[in-house]
Amino acid sequence: MNNFKKSVTFIIVTYRSQNVIHRCIKSIDSKIKIIVVENSNNFFIKKDLEKKYLNVKVLISGKNLGYGRGNNLGISKVKTKYAFILNPDAYLDKYTLQELFNVKNILNEDFSILSPKIYNNEIFNSINDEKKDFIEVDFVKGFAMLLNLKKINFTKIFDENFFLFLEEIDLCKRIKENGEKIYIACKAKVYHNA
Repeated sequence: MNNFKKSVTFIIVTYRSQNVIHRCIKSIDSKIKIIVVENSNNFFIKKDLEKKYLNVKVLISGKNLGYGRGNNLGISKVKTKYAFILNPDAYLDKYTLQELFNVKNILNEDFSILSPKIYNNEIFNSINDEKKDFIEVDFVKGFAMLLNLKKINFTKIFDENFFLFLEEIDLCKRIKENGEKIYIACKAKVYHNA
């Protein structure tokens, strides 16, 4: 599990989200790297987060790049095998990474995206079978997903023609068209305030 933690970098794209991001960051193990992409010129958030959390690096974009382009910027700085996309208004259950690690091993790393089960989201509340370790799906919501960067062979992960909505649906569609796999880890939990 410790090697898995070292192989993951979290990407959190924000737009003046200083009021909600602390719960998100605190839900992530403090030994795991986090890259925050602040889609503004708010240098206060950089100073504040980098002072409070030793594992956080904040990139200031200078303008609102949008969700896809902001995530691509963050991913371009990742040196680990996996990137975990997480919204600033979402947070992990304390066992989320352990459950994702378990499913990653069961799948023998044969996935492009592995997502935790979403709570407080009506689309995935119908997935109630926690007796299963995982289920294969056609798409997942973009606010919490583990990307296997060696399996996703796109120059830019997200299509930057999408500014704020449907970027993850487009990504999932392109992944499935390439014959790759997307799963939900049924025992891994993420909470979303939206």
